[in-house]
Amino acid sequence: MSAFKIGHRAIGLDAPPFVIAEMSGNHNQSLERALAIVEAAAKAGAHALKLQTYTPDTMTLNLDEGEFHIGDPNSLWAGSSLYKLYGEAYTPWEWHQPLFERANALGMLAFSTPFDESAVDFLESLQVPAYKIASFENTDIPLIRKVAATGKPMIISTGMANVAELDESVRAAREAGCAQLILLKCTSTYPATPANTHLRTIPHLRDLFGCEVGLSDHTMGVGASVAAVALGATVLEKHFTLRRADGGVDASFSLEPDEMAALVVETERAWQALGQVQYGATSAEQKSLVFRRSLYVVADVAAGETLSHANVRAIRPGLGLPPKHLELVIGRRAGQAIKRGTPLAWSLLA
Repeated sequence: MSAFKIGHRAIGLDAPPFVIAEMSGNHNQSLERALAIVEAAAKAGAHALKLQTYTPDTMTLNLDEGEFHIGDPNSLWAGSSLYKLYGEAYTPWEWHQPLFERANALGMLAFSTPFDESAVDFLESLQVPAYKIASFENTDIPLIRKVAATGKPMIISTGMANVAELDESVRAAREAGCAQLILLKCTSTYPATPANTHLRTIPHLRDLFGCEVGLSDHTMGVGASVAAVALGATVLEKHFTLRRADGGVDASFSLEPDEMAALVVETERAWQALGQVQYGATSAEQKSLVFRRSLYVVADVAAGETLSHANVRAIRPGLGLPPKHLELVIGRRAGQAIKRGTPLAWSLLA
């Protein structure tokens, strides 16, 4: 699959990593805070802002019993109901346009994750440049087909999906009109541990599905994202907040502004460092060749005097014979007087 663009940003191995700041529910139901998050993301250098488009009623039922209650004591949201959680986390639809406009004005792209077909219709009215499918929806084939039919680039997180499920989703997307697909390796735990991240899956995804690949990173810090770039990730997504201490449904595994800035800088450095297969001195290294070791006369030598380890050594700089010739010149006689500090050359020997 050849590289393509989302808006004005190139996506592919020949372009710097595309960094997405995911607001999710970190606005804490304040439009003022949401706008501040947009501004902080832009200042940190993120290339795109991503929202989530749903309402509690498009996600689940208003029940707090059985499977609708979050009973796992290890969950960040233990004790809540699904409906209550989504009520706290959702981004009001009337906020989308002002948030997108602010992002665009600051040079960022802006798009969203729709969670049902009505959200796709709404986002189409806002002319988003791309769509994201969340891990928990990556087996929702009707939703994938709806998004694919827009003809816009689609990013699918792969959390929890096995190869057969991913194959079905990718086939559905392509058959419905998606020509520009990105799969993001994702671990759907919050936060995710490095040991449970399995970044070696990234190049396998590229080979298996012939598409662009990346990482939806729920680990703490930026290390996993930097490593992902080394494995071929071209898109990186991280949850983003102003301050984790402010709380919120996703705050505990979100990056703060200084961390997002570090992510943007360090992942681009990682991409730049990949380069190509290279041996020998680069053009930038040519001036350093002089500082290699070479054979020098280290004590004054008279004409006809025998060269020995006492008067010839391998030292810096590198203007003399290579050190590999040391044993060949030891025992030879000087063809002329040689001053201490002279680089040894064959022409100086008898």
